[in-house]
Amino acid sequence: MVNPEQLTALAGTAGTTIVSLMATEAWQRTRDGVTAIWRRVHPERVDSVAGELDLTREQVLAARNDGDAQTEEELGTEWRGRVRRLLVDDPGIAQELRGLLDELSPARTENGSTYNVHMTAEAKGNGRIYQAGRDQHIKES
Repeated sequence: MVNPEQLTALAGTAGTTIVSLMATEAWQRTRDGVTAIWRRVHPERVDSVAGELDLTREQVLAARNDGDAQTEEELGTEWRGRVRRLLVDDPGIAQELRGLLDELSPARTENGSTYNVHMTAEAKGNGRIYQAGRDQHIKES
């Protein structure tokens, strides 16, 4: 069973990944994978979701062309919400979604093998958070 915090984290990763891949060569595979997952939960919405993905891609490409990072972030927020609601409707798709994300955006080591990094942090007060999936160098004065 996946708890609500895990669903929210997964939705966040998925929404961000979906939108960031819209402007890459992995776009068609991303679109196919997302619509396949949607089909399992809401088959009646697949055509609508496919159209929304296509429209969002056009908006991402335009935003990148214009140097408009805020629009791309807003689109990511929209997709994070959509994916979270999908996961709430059927938490059983979490594993399939993780598999799609692993397939679409694997982190590669220098020798070509893959690894996954999941980080969660919360700072309070004057706390600082430094996270890295690999090397990190911080110099403070």
